[in-house]
Amino acid sequence: VYTLRKGMSDTILYDEAAVKQRYGLMPDQIIDYKALRGDPSDNIPGVKGIGEKTATDLLQKFGTLEGLYKELADDTRKIKDLPPSLREKLTKFKSDAFLSQKLATIKRDAPVDFDLDKAALHNYDRATVVKMLQDLNFKSLLLKLPEPVEKSTEGKKKGEQGAMALDVSAPAPQKKGHDYILVNDEATFKKFLTALKEQKIFSVDSETTGLNPWEAKILGLSFSWKKGEGWYVVANDAFLAELQPILENPKIQKVGHNMKYDAEILRLNGIDLAPLSFDTMLASYLLNPGTRQHSLDALAFTEFGYEMMPISALIGPKGKKQTTMESVPVEKLSWYSCEDADFTWRLYELLGPKLAKVGITGLFEKIEMPTVEAIIDMELNGVLIDTDFLQTMSKEMKHELKAIERKIYHHAGGEFNISSPIQLKEVLFEKLKISTDKIGRTKTGFSTAADELEKMKDAHPIIPLISQYRELSKLVTTYLDALPQLVNPKTGRVHTSFNQAVAATGRLSSTDPNLQNIPIRTPLGAKIRQAFIADRGCRLISADYSQIELRIIASMANDEQMIASFQKGEDIHVRTAANVHGVPLVKVTHEMRRAAKAINFGIIYGLGYVGLSQGAGISREEAKQFIEKYYAIHKHIKRWIDNTKKLAHAKGYVETLFGRRRYFPEINSSNGMLVAQAERMAINAPIQGTAADLMKLAMIAVHEGLRDVSKDAKLLLTVHDELVVEAPLDEVEKVSKFLKGAMTNVYKLKVPIEVEVGVGKNWGEAK
Repeated sequence: VYTLRKGMSDTILYDEAAVKQRYGLMPDQIIDYKALRGDPSDNIPGVKGIGEKTATDLLQKFGTLEGLYKELADDTRKIKDLPPSLREKLTKFKSDAFLSQKLATIKRDAPVDFDLDKAALHNYDRATVVKMLQDLNFKSLLLKLPEPVEKSTEGKKKGEQGAMALDVSAPAPQKKGHDYILVNDEATFKKFLTALKEQKIFSVDSETTGLNPWEAKILGLSFSWKKGEGWYVVANDAFLAELQPILENPKIQKVGHNMKYDAEILRLNGIDLAPLSFDTMLASYLLNPGTRQHSLDALAFTEFGYEMMPISALIGPKGKKQTTMESVPVEKLSWYSCEDADFTWRLYELLGPKLAKVGITGLFEKIEMPTVEAIIDMELNGVLIDTDFLQTMSKEMKHELKAIERKIYHHAGGEFNISSPIQLKEVLFEKLKISTDKIGRTKTGFSTAADELEKMKDAHPIIPLISQYRELSKLVTTYLDALPQLVNPKTGRVHTSFNQAVAATGRLSSTDPNLQNIPIRTPLGAKIRQAFIADRGCRLISADYSQIELRIIASMANDEQMIASFQKGEDIHVRTAANVHGVPLVKVTHEMRRAAKAINFGIIYGLGYVGLSQGAGISREEAKQFIEKYYAIHKHIKRWIDNTKKLAHAKGYVETLFGRRRYFPEINSSNGMLVAQAERMAINAPIQGTAADLMKLAMIAVHEGLRDVSKDAKLLLTVHDELVVEAPLDEVEKVSKFLKGAMTNVYKLKVPIEVEVGVGKNWGEAK
């Protein structure tokens, strides 16, 4: 049997020997193995409480399922050697075992009327299917359509399928309705420049040798201001010098797709692209936040049914034979780039009115587009990293990992691959017999994910050690060993990439490195932050919104109790605990506050009493009573939650205070689990989305105002609800004051917005 382990890149051929090696059984015993162990991927129940190892041991001892139950019925010596609990399971679930055996058996005598030739892949009318899917608004399916099968031609093997072989040296394609002009001589450039100077708005796209703006070289720029038309200007010093005043003219609007990249590559080449008026990628993101299909190719296809020239048509498919953009014939590169500018322009004409129809033009123009400018500065500024500190910390952590490893092996009674879910399951559930009650399942059996380990944390000393091992190893590979490799040799700094069109809530994400995953309130997270350091003669200033999401829900729900508490400057978690338990503030214990904090934040994430029970470490009955008392006190919050759910069911979406929408197509599903999940997200989305909008407004305010406070201060990072600025030592006080004021006054809620400011030589100290 040829089977996949991890996709097509990792396969295995099972013959008799391979089955024996993997399972310790012969192939004809696998049916009975599944009868005992079950197979969750096929809904085969098996015998409850019997896992992989026990099933294997039983079949090695008794041969077959029938043999096992015959011995059980006869109460033989072999059976008496088995633990009483196992004998009880086998007796209790006998019917499940034989039902599972039947379910696991492939019926080889079923009548099959099958014609292999009729199953051959054949051509279909792709254009008709594309139009139908567009009419039905099934845009995500458009991107999954298979390529038409080519008819067999002379010189091509019969049955060969897929796209034609690419000839990267072939001339540029020609399609009706496209007027794309290559500008690579003085006469054509003058004609182009005359036309460009008449435009008040145009789309622009850069063609470069790579995706890293610090390493890439500009090959050319393409422009469009009319559907079906485009100009590609080869990048030479003379042409760029004449284009610079137009590209920098604040009175001429610029349109682009992922304008952040174009602006960064141009800035690094001495041209400050401005204004950034309309980014079609961000417009698509606002209109469809639940999908990540915002690439230009995907949008051209889903919106217009047009398939753009793939980059593989220029440089060939991925692999050793792939060429570079510099080696592509200029005529072909010109067509490719003009197509980008042309369809960016078409998307601008299409998506602009769509934003207006939904009522989010203001959100786009006042929040999303100005945020691009702030991100560009942050990415180009970068942050200094103490590589020596990281290397020392990495050695310490690896030494600690070895010590934890030894403890895990001691508890497990031997060595195994801790990072292997399969081996870990065998150790926990087969060898150590840890209870699987209430543990979730995956296709391969019981889950060992972090949230499932949390349920088992008190079941055995090995569980906390495994959680600790996972956290440490992830931090070592993701940050301690990876960060030094990300230092830019030109600047000596790390330039993370902030992603604006990924998270459905409106939050920014980041890559290389992913700053969002650094633990927030753990000693390890704090230590990793110490590696982010200020330049010589400078300090890092961290400005962090305090409990912003709770302040938002208090305002949105107009909850009098919570509003009053915030206005008095009380600890909101202590106040909640005092109200629920009916005691004065001074009588609130640490445990009471912890439970109150869990429910305050649990409300934001739509948690029920089960989730609260796990988060607060209390019984389900206590959690249920806690929630009932909470809602009795905070009636406005309960009403807001109920109304939000009703709104989501009625409209299919919810909105932030600024009109950002998140859609929930599954909220009216017949599947109760999907509905419950959608309702939880519908409660969270307006709160977290509003927090994201406020954070972006803060970034914009700081970015625009910082230059008036200090010419040397730099906005470096944003993580969750925090901004990090680098400032000269003698300007720290005034920059800190400016930061706090700008972030506090960015918007007026019904409660005060508070910002905590810290200063240090490194991010850890400042935090």
